[in-house]
Amino acid sequence: MLNTALTSLTGLPAFAAYFALAVVLVLLFVRLYTLVTPHDEFALIRANNASAAIAFGGALIGFAWPLSSAITHSMSLLDCAIWGGVALLVQVLTFFISTAVLKKLPQRITQGELAAGIFSACCSVSVGILNAACMSY
Repeated sequence: MLNTALTSLTGLPAFAAYFALAVVLVLLFVRLYTLVTPHDEFALIRANNASAAIAFGGALIGFAWPLSSAITHSMSLLDCAIWGGVALLVQVLTFFISTAVLKKLPQRITQGELAAGIFSACCSVSVGILNAACMSY
């Protein structure tokens, strides 16, 4: 039993490396996403704006889902970082496309319109699921 536990722990450095990369990529995503959106997600969330929380939460899930697929299917940390970058760009583009489809989306989120936040979140999660599936190379 001790051998099994010790053998299992040999994967700890790889786990730590991939987890650290994932945290860096998530923080990079949060920074970039909050820079490209015209509204301040964190200020709106602190002000109890449910629409902003739903939209931002959906974007986070929409990014984390393909990132997890990239981690699962990558051959190296560099491979994972590249596909994580692809996931990041796809998710940011999703915001711009959603904004083009639903006029004044950022303003509607700022005003707390739940329908706008839910629409934005659903777009982000849907694209994230498809993005993750495409990363199962």
